[in-house]
Amino acid sequence: MKTFFLTLTLAATLLACKTGDKKAEAAKLTEEDLVSKQEALNKQLADSANFTTLQWLDSTLQELGTVKEGKVVEVTYKFKNTGTKPLVIASVSASCGCTVPEKPEEPIMPGEEGVIKATFDSKDRVGTANKSVYVTANTSPSTSHELKFHVEVIK
Repeated sequence: MKTFFLTLTLAATLLACKTGDKKAEAAKLTEEDLVSKQEALNKQLADSANFTTLQWLDSTLQELGTVKEGKVVEVTYKFKNTGTKPLVIASVSASCGCTVPEKPEEPIMPGEEGVIKATFDSKDRVGTANKSVYVTANTSPSTSHELKFHVEVIK
């Protein structure tokens, strides 16, 4: 009986170790894929032959009005690729941690439209909030774009 339980425990341990290795291998592949994808984006941003043009369909400064403290507000900025090359949004970042931006993961083809989204968490932010979202893309004349929004947070 002890031999049976010992064998069962040993088998379970080996299976658990094997599963852990697969998870670690999958995580490693994912990290390698991300590094490879980032390197490809960096090459596109560095190669001016791949530059395109971008038109913001919405204002790059949006007035969101007044919101109650604690509300999460979403702001969107629509754009169009007006150039002849695929538009690659390499990165988006925010001016502070209370704003979380999102970008399209796939290139935007010439003539197509896309959206940059950001969510602003007004918790503990009573007063006027002037926030920015920074977009880096393969655009000419500049690869950097600043999107702004204003919101008044009340108790």
